[in-house]
Amino acid sequence: MGNGMFGYYLDLALRSLKRNKALTALMVVAIALGIGASMTTLTVLHVLSGDPLPGRSSQLYYPQIDPRDSHGYLPGQSQPMDQMSWIDGMNLLQAKRADRQALMTGGTVAIQPAQSTLDPFYVDARYASWQFFPMFGTPFLYGHGWGAADDNASARVVVLSAKLNDKLFGGRDSTGQTLRLQDADFRIIGVLGDWRPTPHFYDLDTTSYGGSEGIYVPLSTSQDVGMQHAGGVDCWGNGGSGTYIDHDAPCAWLQLWVQLDSPAKVVAYKTFLVHYSQEQRALGRFQRAPDVQLRNVMQWLDYNMVVPDDVRLQTWLAFGFLLVCLVNTVGLMLAKFLRRNAELSVRRALGASRRALFGQLLVESGVIGLSGGVGGLLLASLGLWLVRRQPTSYAALARLDPAMLLATFLLAMGASLLAGLLPAWRACQIAPALQLKSN
Repeated sequence: MGNGMFGYYLDLALRSLKRNKALTALMVVAIALGIGASMTTLTVLHVLSGDPLPGRSSQLYYPQIDPRDSHGYLPGQSQPMDQMSWIDGMNLLQAKRADRQALMTGGTVAIQPAQSTLDPFYVDARYASWQFFPMFGTPFLYGHGWGAADDNASARVVVLSAKLNDKLFGGRDSTGQTLRLQDADFRIIGVLGDWRPTPHFYDLDTTSYGGSEGIYVPLSTSQDVGMQHAGGVDCWGNGGSGTYIDHDAPCAWLQLWVQLDSPAKVVAYKTFLVHYSQEQRALGRFQRAPDVQLRNVMQWLDYNMVVPDDVRLQTWLAFGFLLVCLVNTVGLMLAKFLRRNAELSVRRALGASRRALFGQLLVESGVIGLSGGVGGLLLASLGLWLVRRQPTSYAALARLDPAMLLATFLLAMGASLLAGLLPAWRACQIAPALQLKSN
């Protein structure tokens, strides 16, 4: 179909749609409602099930072991713990059996700004060992992260998020400046760029799906200064819980991530975890048989059911509603096209081929789909706005990105063209001679 012919068909389509505005409006509304509902739920599913670190996630693994006592133990009917104790986390970190490894936890820290115009406030923090930054590939707007020597010395250094740097320093390069945290002075050595992995895979326990920290400090420093811990604490035996946790207590509250660059290294590291568990059992620390897991990022998200079952169900229901809307649109298009038998027969009698008429009617269907896509986009935006008002941990992520925006229009066009196939084919099958004779 040439550009000139397409323009001619487009003009015919617009004229036809204007002649019966009520029927056209019904078809556009039907498409828009189906697209709006399906794209709202599909966007939420897309955000929650996406890869937070494309290109890296397949090499990042979350080790799990089970150091608990035998109380309530049923062999083969339990999973290892989701977090690490301080002793086990440090042992595995210092073993250096992975290409990179980072031990971490979350917290909240009081910031005392030097500016008199800002009152003290609390900010979410990440306490981590130094390889957190290179392992996760965090971009830096200014400066850099800390090194192994800073970890060992419990150096009072801090990395800021871009958002916090904007608030405190107006977005300027703040490296070298002093920031007072928890009644102690810290030297700013870096400011992160745009880095907000979604979901917040490396710690699903302390923040929402799309949460991000304002500051990053060495894990050793956070313990030395006594910074507040935030997140779950799972204790057994005589362990306790609280914001400050005894390193010797039988409590799991840390996350360990490791980078393994080949399948062979994955197998070797899992074997190492088994041997470590056996060794600790022989020392009397572990009482259960070795039970280890090593899941990569996407497997970890799946294991934690980051995509709630109700979101999947809502997506299926929304696409079911879209199907109902398409069926109704097919009926409306069929009625509209068959009412134009006389016009189409005249065109056939004047030499227009069935293929040409079929193309003309599909262009008309496409115009309806494009209009329905615009309406569906508006309804999806409204639906996502309503989702963001809900008290769910993933609500803030419900936003259309460019990929979903394109998908909205492609789905609308595809749905309308699909709905127009049968009506267009039926309208082209009537013999022009019979139709003209009956008129």
